[in-house]
Amino acid sequence: MNWGAIDRYAKSLIKEAGHKIRISFFSTIDVDSKAEANDLVTNIDREIERFFISRIKRDFPEHRIFGEEGFGDEIESLDGVIWMLDPIDGTMNFVHQKRNFAISLGIYADGIGMLGYIYDVMNDDFYHAFKDEGAYFNDERLPVLQETPLAEAVIGVNASWVAPNRRIENGPIADMVRHCRGTRSYGSAAIELAYVSSGRIDAYLSLRLSPWDIAGGMVIAQEVGAVTTNLKGEQPHLLGQDTFIVARPGLHDEILRNYIKLK
Repeated sequence: MNWGAIDRYAKSLIKEAGHKIRISFFSTIDVDSKAEANDLVTNIDREIERFFISRIKRDFPEHRIFGEEGFGDEIESLDGVIWMLDPIDGTMNFVHQKRNFAISLGIYADGIGMLGYIYDVMNDDFYHAFKDEGAYFNDERLPVLQETPLAEAVIGVNASWVAPNRRIENGPIADMVRHCRGTRSYGSAAIELAYVSSGRIDAYLSLRLSPWDIAGGMVIAQEVGAVTTNLKGEQPHLLGQDTFIVARPGLHDEILRNYIKLK
């Protein structure tokens, strides 16, 4: 497998898709909701996923595609090469803010993340990594993350988890918020993973993410020494939804040990 050639191909494809997304703001964007009113999808999400699939199927017909909008393959195992794609991660931001969304792509071989990409389309910021070759922000190599205590950490967490909910005990999460230096919420798992990897925030956690939300970002995060697991401390489930945390070393264990109590 020529991973260098695949890496160059994927980067070119992502940049082309980003251009298509930017010019889409000059056309009509049709917005629909999925199962919930705040789970949005647009015609642009669908068009960009179809664009990726048509190219990948043409040039790598033996590869499979796991895409958010369902135009790819039925994925029931991690065998072979799988492209895990979210064409627009942060669709609500895309619709409402016209920024703070990203193309997220991870390319996996037999369940191992080989290549990871997060492209912040409107800022033209490209985070990318090649397994065992380091992670990069545009052309700048990202340094390995150092340990940070909670008291000095900025945590990415959605405010809904601090309120009473059916997934996690909110009291310990509120304690975590009180004890950390600050919190942020960007509305895109891919961007939050990119920000942990580049040291802009120190941890990010969520209670319900799909494989395409995290596949690319996990490759990048692991290359800089971040720890990526579900909230039980296990490897995230890459065939369906799971909880998720990415954090600097040390901080990951501190958060799981002291502040996470799933229902």
